[in-house]
Amino acid sequence: MRRIIIQMKLSKDLIPFRQIIIISLIVAGMLSCNQNAQQAAEQEKPAEQPNISKSSVKPQQLPIWTTSIPDSGLITGTETYNDGMVKNVSNPTITIYSPKQNNTGTAVIVFPGGGYNKLAIELEGSEICEWLASIGVTGILLKYRVPASGPHYDKDCDCQKDPVKPLALQDAQRAMGLVRSRAKEWNINPNKIGVMGFSAGGHLVADVSTNYRERAYAVSDEADKLSCKPNFGIVMFPGHMTFHTTKPYELNRTLPVDSATPPMFILQAGNDPVDTIQNSLVYYIALKKAGVPTEYHIYSEGGHAFGLNSSAQKVPDWEKLPIADWEKLVERWLQTIKMTSEQKH
Repeated sequence: MRRIIIQMKLSKDLIPFRQIIIISLIVAGMLSCNQNAQQAAEQEKPAEQPNISKSSVKPQQLPIWTTSIPDSGLITGTETYNDGMVKNVSNPTITIYSPKQNNTGTAVIVFPGGGYNKLAIELEGSEICEWLASIGVTGILLKYRVPASGPHYDKDCDCQKDPVKPLALQDAQRAMGLVRSRAKEWNINPNKIGVMGFSAGGHLVADVSTNYRERAYAVSDEADKLSCKPNFGIVMFPGHMTFHTTKPYELNRTLPVDSATPPMFILQAGNDPVDTIQNSLVYYIALKKAGVPTEYHIYSEGGHAFGLNSSAQKVPDWEKLPIADWEKLVERWLQTIKMTSEQKH
């Protein structure tokens, strides 16, 4: 542009005034086209991806099994992801969501639901871990093996079936020991590691919180020698709690609750059409009889399969229901059991 202006100044005495105006218009048009092309190119650039969470550092993902995966031949097929759901998980992982600030030292391993046949990896997984990180708790997302890795519905017999091998329990036990073995590295207090699960994941919380005295697989390294007992559990609309029962208000016999079971928080909607209220109720009764400190919250409405801000069942105006504030109850409960301290926001 500078060169063109200089040329015009040198030639203005030689070029008639009308031609100077024409040249000026041509130059202006060239500059305008160049600017438009530049703007179009910028619009075609892929948008910068936002940080996964404003409250946590970039998540770190790693496989939970460092050598061979026990009973690995039971799950075949390719792992797939579609609309927030993961299927055919044969290589389980954990993803660490560490707080950016105000780290309380507490950690929660999160078990998404999905009937032990798939995983709601976002609504009941990564979104929950991001929220945990925002309140100073390390969220650890366990992508455990599915399908048929725990008690599950089988469409062929139209009935519930036990797994051939307890793959989900194996993964939960392994994840707990692995996190404890690397607690110092991840700024976690090894005595403040809890579990949180949704639907089938809620059952898995109860499973690992009672079946922790022996590994459900052959011990392979030092991480497997550490305790896999959680320090607390958070159970959201659990399923499979009345399986293997013959009497009313009886708990699934594969969940041997006793006085050593860690403190529990339970929450469910009374109108849950998938895992009815009996599931959480029988669990609460068993915990109460055993003298386990337990917080139990029931809401009139809310349905099944919800996260922090939405419901997978598309319940109308779900976010306006009282149950939509459930995370505030969990945060306060963690303070009352001395896992976290009150944070000033």
